[in-house]
Amino acid sequence: MTEQNVTLNSKQEAFAQALYKAYQSKQPLTMTDWDGVVTDDDTAYAVQDRFAELKKLPTSGYKVSLTSKQTQDMFDSDSPLYGQQVDSHFLPSPALLSLKEQTMAPLLEVELGFRAKEDLKPDDSFEDLLHKTTVCGTLELPDSRFADWFPDLSKYNVMSDCAVGGYVVYGTERPADVAFANVAEAATVNVTLYHDGKKEKSGKSSEVLGNPFKSLAWLVSKLADQGKVFRTGQLISSGTFLLPPHLTKGKWEAQFDHGFGKVTVNVTD
Repeated sequence: MTEQNVTLNSKQEAFAQALYKAYQSKQPLTMTDWDGVVTDDDTAYAVQDRFAELKKLPTSGYKVSLTSKQTQDMFDSDSPLYGQQVDSHFLPSPALLSLKEQTMAPLLEVELGFRAKEDLKPDDSFEDLLHKTTVCGTLELPDSRFADWFPDLSKYNVMSDCAVGGYVVYGTERPADVAFANVAEAATVNVTLYHDGKKEKSGKSSEVLGNPFKSLAWLVSKLADQGKVFRTGQLISSGTFLLPPHLTKGKWEAQFDHGFGKVTVNVTD
């Protein structure tokens, strides 16, 4: 069964409405108020679909979460999960972001982004995906409609909340088959994260399911299971190279190798 077959009950519909209201007002929800309202994956994605529908904006891309064993264990999951993102939440680097006006309780992740040059299909091989996408470095800024959410929010509430989607800052895009000689090379990207010029963390792309193309392939297949298509022009932020710090004010910069350069977000109060 996919969430296409799920009819939300009154509590689940109220949950989707509450998520949307918090999204608009920046007034966070309390976790205990919504515990147990969603108890399975299909319903969680159905609530997410309803939350996304209430925004009355098309889905311009996705973020994939829980792409390492460490983060899966934190949220008691054995697979990744995805969230839908609207166009205004994809920002080209260098980006400017206000904590007070645009976020609630954001983190910061360093990832690779892939944009579809044509519709992606579940039977596409990794080699096909290499030729059908552009790739860039991203800073993904997860954010939740719940107060004090990380790392205690339940997996189903994370899923319902568009996988705690916030903003995605993306760097210069190149054809993936230009950036990488082959699929395996995508697992060898290194990054160093700086905050106000001070080194904070470093990570590598192999943290993302062993290779970020696996994250992309997972999403394309998952969407197909739900009767959806990863369409031309849509962008995925494919999973974090490192355990995320809290986003605070100042200049955050990810320095990638493999020619991806810097991705920067300047954060104000």
